[in-house]
Amino acid sequence: MESTLKEIGDGGSVLDLDPKATVGGGVEDIYGEDCATEEQLVTPWTFSVASGYSLLRDPHHNKGLAFTEKERDAHYLRGLLPPAIVTQQLQEKKLMQNIRQYQLPLQKFIAMMELQERNERLFYKLLIDNVEELLPVVYTPTVGEACQKYGSIFRRPQGLYISLKEKGKILEVLKNWPQRSIQVIVVTDGERILGLGDLGCQGMGIPVGKLSLYTALGGVRPSACLPITIDVGTNNEKLLNDEFYIGLKQRRATGEEYYELLDEFMTAVKQNYGEKVLVQFEDFANHNAFELLAKYRTTHLVFNDDIQGTAAVVLAGAVSALKLIGGTLADHTFLFLGAGEAGTGIAELIALEVSKQTNAPVEETRKKIWLVDSKGLIVHSRKDSLQHFKTPWAHEHEPVGDLLSAVKAIKPTVLIGSSGVGRTFTKEVIEAVASINEKPLIMALSNPTSQSECTAEEAYTWSEGRAIFASGSPFDPFEYNGKTFVPGQSNNAYIFPGFGLGVVISGAIRVHDDMLLAASEALAAQVSDENYDKGLIYPPFTNIRKISANIAANVAAKAYELGLATRLPRPADLVKYAESCMYSPVYRTYR
Repeated sequence: MESTLKEIGDGGSVLDLDPKATVGGGVEDIYGEDCATEEQLVTPWTFSVASGYSLLRDPHHNKGLAFTEKERDAHYLRGLLPPAIVTQQLQEKKLMQNIRQYQLPLQKFIAMMELQERNERLFYKLLIDNVEELLPVVYTPTVGEACQKYGSIFRRPQGLYISLKEKGKILEVLKNWPQRSIQVIVVTDGERILGLGDLGCQGMGIPVGKLSLYTALGGVRPSACLPITIDVGTNNEKLLNDEFYIGLKQRRATGEEYYELLDEFMTAVKQNYGEKVLVQFEDFANHNAFELLAKYRTTHLVFNDDIQGTAAVVLAGAVSALKLIGGTLADHTFLFLGAGEAGTGIAELIALEVSKQTNAPVEETRKKIWLVDSKGLIVHSRKDSLQHFKTPWAHEHEPVGDLLSAVKAIKPTVLIGSSGVGRTFTKEVIEAVASINEKPLIMALSNPTSQSECTAEEAYTWSEGRAIFASGSPFDPFEYNGKTFVPGQSNNAYIFPGFGLGVVISGAIRVHDDMLLAASEALAAQVSDENYDKGLIYPPFTNIRKISANIAANVAAKAYELGLATRLPRPADLVKYAESCMYSPVYRTYR
């Protein structure tokens, strides 16, 4: 991945730390006064102790009926609450009963968002304790529908909206956010939301959802998280004609105008929050995703979950699947349907891991990885017409026009879908892969569920129960010939929360490919024999906080090894240190 991005960018390495890339500011400079000129306006921040009615309206501190008698007296809450005093556990039980009564996933999503807006700790307690049930509600697949209808369900802002109207004023806009010590930013421009396309400003549901998982699964403090949507317009005609659309009603800005706005944003982020704020690019279109990652990876702490996070979680699945399908990574042949940011990112990380294991050049290890795009198999004869991120995968082979023909020609042992197009792993395709392999590994990664390349039922049925299957969105267990198969979910939520925590606790200032490999290895190591017996290649989400702590420790260890960590001295036990840094949603007692 490093080598590919070097070709796109300026040829620099993330280990080449250039003092010119740094700017003033940082979280210690709370008001931005040391970097403001006399002409610049400085926001007059004021803080006060929340009490009485305002305390009940403050989601960060509100406990509802869990306020004790002493707290009700001390904070002027008498008469503002019914007399009953309940525990957080009872509140959680009641809310889960209420949520389970809703028939539609979107209703559950709205109920969870309303809870987050009125009682933050209870929201995270609910999500952590019921993660397998609520993860599909607060994130994929439900978040896709929520983004499509975001204009209708929008109630109050949960992040920052930076549009073309704010050009030249982005630093001031960042100062409007009340929290000062930001550690993780998730930013989108809404052009490629999941497999749903351009949703413009309504893509805000993605950064909000991702950061909820950074806290619930990775333990990053909610106050240290900032969701941002960059609104440069939309090319979605339906939204442009929708009277309830909440974004700019104009065609997308492109070229110089677009990149100038992004450059101002990235400069302002570092100036306001410092060198160690992690900026996660999310759901940018292919043509911008690679350019932005290549441009800023050597000057900022940046991470693209669609390229790097997806790659890390799929690599972990492939590594753990070796116990079921046999051999080493180098023994297998990979065929991808989809050659966008996810497909090429996964392919590159697999090639890097094989290179690391075999000491072979990455140019050599790429040769057992093949990609199919909308025009067929990517081969050398197409090289002149390919986008730059596809060219490393243009191998010598005669042209092949479709996936089924590619399966028959390449004879893959692993089939991976990242096309964003549903039902493309047809009966003929899966039967062809199953005829080549005793236990084919099939990964249908596209989200949401409607865009998945195949269902779990289809994969198991058409392979006669022999497939090892994982998908991007969840599928229910399936019974075939008297055996119950439990589909694995290749969900980025396994990786990015722990990865982000590892970056934060080490004070890393750049993201290196070896840190991604470290995250993959840590995740693969968490799969137990009991999981393998069920055909699973990922551990259950019920252990996600323990998994995230181990991933964070591995990532932090690699950052220290590479000289990219700034938090010194290095903790003796990184796993214990990671666990000690994780946010707890249990109510605090107020003075």
